[in-house]
Amino acid sequence: MEETAKKTLRTELPKLALDEIPTPEDNALSITGLTKHRGRISGYRLSDNRIVSRQEGVALAKAGKIRGVGIAHRKDTEYLKSIPDDKEGNNLSSLPTVKSGG
Repeated sequence: MEETAKKTLRTELPKLALDEIPTPEDNALSITGLTKHRGRISGYRLSDNRIVSRQEGVALAKAGKIRGVGIAHRKDTEYLKSIPDDKEGNNLSSLPTVKSGG
């Protein structure tokens, strides 16, 4: 398989698992860290250093306020996933865990 086709499969196929890929606004923030509770993501630190819950993050992303993420779900719970782009450094799973401050 040619390299371009392999890259397309690596980035386009995973997008099919997303329920929605919102279009970010020009001034959209990015996610710079994760907050966790019992090992599961409970929230996100944004590039303005604000920490939001998982639910707030989903709502902000749907409104175009967060870039680089899509919406997925597991059972009745919506959450954010990185939009596949063949770069590991910007994957949510590569981000540091931060204290929620609360």
